[in-house]
Amino acid sequence: MKLRLFSSLAALVLAATSMFAADLTGKWVAKMQTPNGDTREMVMNLKADGEKLTGTVGGMRGDAEITDGKIAGDDVSWVVVRNFNGNEFRQEYKGKVSGKEMKLQISFGERNMDVTATKAE
Repeated sequence: MKLRLFSSLAALVLAATSMFAADLTGKWVAKMQTPNGDTREMVMNLKADGEKLTGTVGGMRGDAEITDGKIAGDDVSWVVVRNFNGNEFRQEYKGKVSGKEMKLQISFGERNMDVTATKAE
């Protein structure tokens, strides 16, 4: 009896996680201020598959593929590797999703930037 109850609870948790993860799939947009005061738009096209996250992040030099994308409840993280003048640099994204809003901290080198993205309709 206890085993059946545990199995049922585990299935419910897995189903709830899968339903939440599916909500990440789609286009997300964040606006950010540059150091010189310009506003830039970052577009993320995400695809959730269980606890795995894939997709692209747009930037001034085009789209970059997401690697090492993970979903754990409302926590998300991924990495983007970009090339600038022949040098590769790594951007790490970590954040929390709440409905149609995602608060992210982007780390690159010793710099950190906080942005809020909203899911496009």
